[in-house]
Order: sequence, then C-alpha cells, then structure tokens
Amino acid sequence: MKWSVKLGQLFGIDVYMHATFLLLLAWVGVSNYLPERDLSAGIAGVLFILVLFGVVVLHELGHALTARRYGIGTRDITLLPIGGVARLERMPEEPRQELIVALAGPAVNVVLGGLIVLFMLVFSGTDPLGEVSLAGGDFLRNLLWVNVALAVFNMIPAFPMDGGRVLRALLAMRLDYLKATRIAASIGQILAFGFGFIGLFTNPFLVLIALFVWMGAGAEANMVEMKSSLAGLPVRRGMITDFETLRVDDQLRRAAEHVLAGFQHDFPVVTAGRPVGMLTRDALIKAIAQAGLDAPVSDFMAREFETADPSEPLEPALVRLRESACPALPVVDDGELVGVLTVENVSELLMVRAAVRAAGAGGG
Repeated sequence: MKWSVKLGQLFGIDVYMHATFLLLLAWVGVSNYLPERDLSAGIAGVLFILVLFGVVVLHELGHALTARRYGIGTRDITLLPIGGVARLERMPEEPRQELIVALAGPAVNVVLGGLIVLFMLVFSGTDPLGEVSLAGGDFLRNLLWVNVALAVFNMIPAFPMDGGRVLRALLAMRLDYLKATRIAASIGQILAFGFGFIGLFTNPFLVLIALFVWMGAGAEANMVEMKSSLAGLPVRRGMITDFETLRVDDQLRRAAEHVLAGFQHDFPVVTAGRPVGMLTRDALIKAIAQAGLDAPVSDFMAREFETADPSEPLEPALVRLRESACPALPVVDDGELVGVLTVENVSELLMVRAAVRAAGAGGG
C-alpha cells in the first residue's frame, strides 16, 4: 500500500504503518493534552493508542496464521487510522474455512480480554467493571474493554468486516457462493450507510469506517463476480493477439512511435519470436527523459517477468498479472510469444459476455 512504512516482520509477515496513522497519533495526543495543558496526559494517550494498535496487529495475526493452516499466505499487515488490514493471498472458498479464518481475529480479542480479567482478579485486585476512560483511568481496565469493543464491533455483519465474512460463510453453506457474496455485500453497504449517517452527527471515524465498508463490499463483490464469469475460460480467450513487439536492438524511438500510433502501452521485447523482456509505458517515459529517444530498448526493459500459457485457466493468470509489477503478461506457447494478457482486455471480454447474456435473456 502506498504511503506505508515497514515496521518489521512477525511470523514472516511484513507489518506496515500507513502515513495517515501519524495523524491519529497527533490528534489523540493533542486531544489529551489540551483540557488540562498536561503533557503527560498527551503522552499517555499516544502510548495507549500504540498499545491499542498492538492489539489490532495481534487480531490481524489471528486471521493470517489461521489462514496459513489452510495453505493461504498473507502478503502483509497494514495499520490504518481505522484499524488493521491483513492482505491474504486469497480468501478461502470453502465456507467452513472462511468461517474459521473470519472468527480467528475476534477470538484473539476474546482470549486477550479473558487473560486481562484473570490478571486483574488474581494479581491486581482491580474491578474489571469499573469506570472506563481512554483519557485516563486504569490501564488494564481500559485495555480490557478495548478488546471487548474490538471483538463486538468486528462481528457486526458488515461485509467485508469479520462479521460480514462470517455471514457470507454461513450463507455459502446453503447458497451459491456468488449469491451469498451479493447478499453479504448488500447488507454490508446498507450498514455502511447507517454508519456514515450516524458518524456525521457523532464521530468522524464512523464516516471513515463507512467508506471503507462500502468500497470494500463493492470491490469484493465485483471480484467474486469476475471470478465466477472467468470460471472455465482459458487464457487464450482473454489475450490480445494483435499486438506490437520490440527487438532488443530497437531504439526507444520505435516504442514511442507505437505508443503514439495505437492503443498499446506495454511491449514484449523478443528475440527470434521468444520474449526476453518487457518495456512498460512508465519505464519508456522515464527512459526517454533520462537517455533520449536514441537509447536502446535493451538498457531499460525488464528482464524478469511473469508469463502465461494460452491453455491455463484465465482467472489465476489474471491474479498473477495483478500482483506483478508489469501491467501486461506475455502469453507463451512452447517458448514462442502468441499473445499479451492485460486487465483492460479481460474487462472488455467480461463486458461482451455480459452483453451477450443480457441479449439472450431479453430474447428468451
């Protein structure tokens, strides 16, 4: 995620902090300092938020490590002002697995809360049910109720929050996965509207959460729709077959001419029909600014790139394309370049298929 700083690694998973998280720390520090002009209160507020987000990291690790049991890796965990996000390589498609992965995060908060209660009763003699105040008060009691709040809030059935994923998993045990996703996403967006409306009059963070839920629900529903539409299609159905290539000894001028003359922005570089590199539009523009139009393509092409086979399933190839640094994926058959796969062309394929289905339904 852009504007993120790496904090370190936990269990082999990179942990990042988004730059906007610093705004939250500053806001909490100032809010705690201003009432009494007490610097120690401001520092205490910031420290408590840092501990709170340590709990959030543990919550996300609950999801990540449980997903790992099912062979699903986690790309990273990012701390945002509204919470944490663990980016799994994919979501489990088996409803029972998704249910367990979704419940793992809130379960971490329940366990932490139980341990804090035990410690308070046995060692500190503090009443867990006493007054709670994030601007002061008993640290352990505050931390206890933060864990309770995180567990309860995350279980709200607002897809793609944990509760929404639990809802989708339960629905998918009875319904088609796509239909279950549509229902869960619709409920999530209805709740997001409610969050946003309430947040306008109470807490601005609810508005941020509402935007996150609304966009997240829509994006995940679209992703599942696309995955369903691509099921059974090979790469050859979505690849571009009318494309330009570059040779290793071509000048950047030739690539620029292709960009200006047509729709293509990214070019396979070939030798005897076999791809040996990729030159993207961004790399081309930087190269021209740095070395001019007469510089050779070979100096600026990417020599490491993903490829696809024309007969492999289109959906996993599209996932690889989206995860790669290159916006185009050469399609290679027995070492020879036969096509280029782009997100735009796959989107156009889906639009055409949707239009054909609509015409068939209308004519039927």
